[in-house]
Amino acid sequence: MRLFSYCALVFTLLFTALSASADNVWVIEIRGGIGPATSDYVAREIDDAREAQASFIVLKMDTPGGLDTSMRDIIRAVTTSSIPVATWVGPSGARAASAGTYILLASHVAAMAPGTNLGAATPVNLTAPSGKDDDSSSNPFAPKKEKKEPKDEEASAAEGDSEAKPEDDRVKAKTAMEKKVINDATAYIKGLAKLHGRNEEWAAKAVTEAASLDAESALKENVIDFIAADLDSLMTQSNGRTITINGLEQQIELDNIAFVEREQDWRFKLLSVITNPNVAYILMLIGIYGLLLEFYNPGVGLPGVLGGICLLLAMYSLQLLPVSYAGLGLLLLGIALMIAEAFSPSFGILGLGGIVSFVLGSIMLMDTETPGYQIAIPLIVGLTVVSALFTFVILALLLKARRKPVTTGVEVLLGQSAKVVSGFPGDGRVLVDGEIWQAKCDQPLAKGQSVVVRRVSGLYLVVEDGYSDPSSNKE
Repeated sequence: MRLFSYCALVFTLLFTALSASADNVWVIEIRGGIGPATSDYVAREIDDAREAQASFIVLKMDTPGGLDTSMRDIIRAVTTSSIPVATWVGPSGARAASAGTYILLASHVAAMAPGTNLGAATPVNLTAPSGKDDDSSSNPFAPKKEKKEPKDEEASAAEGDSEAKPEDDRVKAKTAMEKKVINDATAYIKGLAKLHGRNEEWAAKAVTEAASLDAESALKENVIDFIAADLDSLMTQSNGRTITINGLEQQIELDNIAFVEREQDWRFKLLSVITNPNVAYILMLIGIYGLLLEFYNPGVGLPGVLGGICLLLAMYSLQLLPVSYAGLGLLLLGIALMIAEAFSPSFGILGLGGIVSFVLGSIMLMDTETPGYQIAIPLIVGLTVVSALFTFVILALLLKARRKPVTTGVEVLLGQSAKVVSGFPGDGRVLVDGEIWQAKCDQPLAKGQSVVVRRVSGLYLVVEDGYSDPSSNKE
């Protein structure tokens, strides 16, 4: 028994020593669109890896791109990391498009699996040039232009300044904002490529020409460092390389590698849900309608509590997303107009204006063309129809209620039949609709006799015999 205890102790100490001497490699997965949730998750993971004294970080990437602000947050975390960061586009079939290309070039080690691609890093919110608008080849119904015979050089030189070339001018024409965005993105990606001696010229083409490369071509063009089929191959080829970390050269030396697969935590999952533009849009509408319902029906509680929570979540997610304040203003104006139509009928003018404003605001709400960060058109149509029906149903109910006879108040008692409870002549009491009222009558009335309420005087009902002539009652 004692021998068994000694063996267990030795095994525990040996396992602890091996674990302590192992070089932990953290594997952080980036999958899908890059947004606020992804940037928050990756930045926190890199900080946690530094605190846990990890030896190496691998960003396992498969992304179609994402938001510019989120991409820059990730790049800032990578370039300032004191731990070597490798971005591996894998497994086969994965891609590092748009924002993923920037992150790949910014990493200390850049690798791709066979059958992957990168590139197409042009900012997608730019409008396409209109140089081909007049090209009849793209429009089968456009009249065909006559081909001009080539002119000799002397004639061409003579007409050089007199003949305008509108097609060339339109192709070259770009707005000042487009030029600023393109130049900024080009300088940024070239700077990232220069950090680790990668192909700056191709990096610029990825922005200006939306160029893309497969893994083999990327290696040939010096865009990546090597091709790795899996994580083991990645670590084998990374080991011994000299990289630059925060301006200082450092050699990667790893021994007894232990992969630590990092799982996405609850914060990432929550942010991924609420920063989805469609979810944020729905939360905002639930919050607004919930609070309105609570204001018009105070004391219910549930609509106000639910609306407040949803509205706060929507405000938090919208401040992380690229929101157009013009679109948000139109959306709120549309809701206000539809509510005004419901409670102040204007024969549909306010309601129709509210629907138009609601639709335009919903379409303009997200100030980006990045895939995955647009509000779905079917969702906009569905919620618009629901809001419009809600408005017009309330309007119809209000109009119907106005045509109904009065069912509450003092006027309801006039002409009602009542039973004598006690008294009379003089003051007494009568039973009307299950309620006992103080009453006055100058006629002698017996208990249980039927009477009619003629008028209300203060807190008293003036009654008379149900068979008497109403004209004999003097006000």
